[in-house]
Amino acid sequence: MARTWLDTAISRIEADFTRSADTHLVPIPLPGAVDFFFKDESTHPSGSLKHRLARSLFLYALCNGWVHEGTTIIEASSGSTAISEAYFARLLGLPFIAVVPRSTSQEKCAQIEFYGGRLHLVDSADAVYAASHQLARETSGHFMDQFTYAERATDWRGNNNIAESVFAQMAHERHPTPAWIVVGAGTGGTSATFGRFVRYRQHASRIAVVDPENSIFTAYHASGDPTLTSATGSRIEGIGRPRVEPSFIRDVVDEMFPVEDLDSIAAMRVLSKILSRRVGPSTGTNFIGALRLRRRMLDAGEPGSIVSLICDSGERYADLFDDDCVSGRFGEGLAARLDAVAEEINRAG
Repeated sequence: MARTWLDTAISRIEADFTRSADTHLVPIPLPGAVDFFFKDESTHPSGSLKHRLARSLFLYALCNGWVHEGTTIIEASSGSTAISEAYFARLLGLPFIAVVPRSTSQEKCAQIEFYGGRLHLVDSADAVYAASHQLARETSGHFMDQFTYAERATDWRGNNNIAESVFAQMAHERHPTPAWIVVGAGTGGTSATFGRFVRYRQHASRIAVVDPENSIFTAYHASGDPTLTSATGSRIEGIGRPRVEPSFIRDVVDEMFPVEDLDSIAAMRVLSKILSRRVGPSTGTNFIGALRLRRRMLDAGEPGSIVSLICDSGERYADLFDDDCVSGRFGEGLAARLDAVAEEINRAG
């Protein structure tokens, strides 16, 4: 009976995958010899890049024998992974508890509940781990622990992971092998997948990770000290962590870019106007890193392409499109940052 339920669960996940199309690779028209592309991960059924991770985490847990019929699933998240895991838990008929900081956007919390998940709120980002372990003990459930298993649950060699998809979609562009791939790090799973894939396939692409304020990843990348911590958590939901996560593999990251939060918000706003639809703040962080690399390439007369990600929709962050809310949370100066991003976009070389 146990294997019958397991077979049915895996078949349901595979059916969901088969009926879902791949996400689009969107060109961003900018002047100059550097081509810009953003892979639009917001179009997944659960609305974000984390849909891929949640699928992989569920398959990994199922095939390892950690999840059975009726198992309560617990996840520590800043929102998007919890939404995607709630989606898959509902697909399998499993109870789901999301452990999220109280600062998580109301829109994300509502989506977790829409998919049948239950919220367990904690006061800070570093409190999610202990609370998740405790809930797993109390419910005899399974803590998915994306921060540990993200880099190993995804097959980085291929099997339609995000890296394989990007390179297939770039095949007929004028610079088919990206000079740079720019991603943020929450778990570190995405940068690990890209970093391993380009090495395995012997591509010349380099991996840049953008890092918001109050995140420890940049300092860890420079020092290699895994004991580093930050006193406060990231304000850019989905990326940045107050501690070094096991899934962040520093040796496959070529460069780190610390990004100020107001720059992320400004870039989010500007890119939303370019695309005529809203994107989230971590996508703005990606855009800042990509623009910095574009400037470097233009200054060096180096043609090529840069690929980054639209992580999720800006509809999950309505308050960040309100100037008063932004100034209250991040301080003054947004207008100047908006002008600076617009000026950078117009550089032709």
